[in-house]
Amino acid sequence: MTPTLTNTGAFIARARKARRLTQRELADLSNVSYSTLTKVEQGVLPAGPSVIGALARALSVPVTELTGQPYLDELRQDQLDGLIQPIREALNIYDLGPDPDVVPRSVTDLEAHAEELCALVRATHIKKVAAELPGLIAEVTTTAHVRGEDRSWRLLAGTYRTAYDVTAKLGFPDLCTVALDRMDWAAQRASDAVVGAMRQYLRALTYLRASDYQTGKRLVRLGMVQLEQAAASRVRDVVAGQIHLGAAVLAGRDKDEAGAEGHLAEAQRLADITGPAEQVHWLSFGPTNVGAHRVSVLAELDRYPEAVRTADKMRIPDDWPPSRLAHHYAEVARAQLWTGSTEAAFKSLGKARKLAPQQTRYSPTVRETYAGLESAKRRMPETFSNYGAWLGM
Repeated sequence: MTPTLTNTGAFIARARKARRLTQRELADLSNVSYSTLTKVEQGVLPAGPSVIGALARALSVPVTELTGQPYLDELRQDQLDGLIQPIREALNIYDLGPDPDVVPRSVTDLEAHAEELCALVRATHIKKVAAELPGLIAEVTTTAHVRGEDRSWRLLAGTYRTAYDVTAKLGFPDLCTVALDRMDWAAQRASDAVVGAMRQYLRALTYLRASDYQTGKRLVRLGMVQLEQAAASRVRDVVAGQIHLGAAVLAGRDKDEAGAEGHLAEAQRLADITGPAEQVHWLSFGPTNVGAHRVSVLAELDRYPEAVRTADKMRIPDDWPPSRLAHHYAEVARAQLWTGSTEAAFKSLGKARKLAPQQTRYSPTVRETYAGLESAKRRMPETFSNYGAWLGM
């Protein structure tokens, strides 16, 4: 199969040639086997997150340069590209004080709007959230500067967290970082240890996506230390449990099996205490999320058959957030591909698309899995090529 410009293998080959490295030299620098590298560049083998991360580090480029993010052509088709700049501008007014041209609603109304946008993110209505978010940030920024109370600063931190959610799903890591910096700035003014710890967790996820696992682990530890400053409560347990889940995936991708299992066990202990807590800080935490993360960790550890079996045994509630469920199906599809279950993998990709079309379209995991299915040269349903056209591949 000849790699196309939308194939990660083509981006890797282009970056390698720009640095005048042979495939053998890059394989030695990255500790990725020569056989794996050549197959990835040829489009014969899908590039997993750990392989992409190792190659990005060896080439001294961001992971997004090798995955092709953000997917600008698709963003333009979905009319999402024009929504990014207003979010960027809204993030930049944080320290300018109250805007005389903004007449904000009551704090109660602003809180209700912020909660609505959080719910819409979990329901995967990304375009609607992206359109409304800049105006909300402007109102809350003015309110926080005028009132100066913890409640307003906490609300502002929450709007920045939503900005992080949107930009992360659309593949803009630079804006993710800015949003998290703003979240920390507001959380400090709110004197909220839980929000501050959650920000460290989200920051760790950005380093996970960038394949910098050691920094991610350090941020997890900082988040746990910060969380200890908060009073004991169900909310604190939920955030602690979610941090352990993020730490488990970091450890799994770093091939630290013992560390991953330890974090999963602690998350399970906390989930048994909290029960389903999907709407606590909109983290989707609870027993179901622990199970989904176990599938992810097993896949990161290359234990794909076990990941598929674990997924098959899961019983997912009907009201589980669509965004989280779509992400789960994308992870399951990747594991199914590696076990040779190509038809099942494509069905899982279809489920992800149905649940969260915009989120799925911009998922590197979905794109790599689709590329792997295409290169498997198995007979696929007629809808397979339509799916690829929708992805822009």
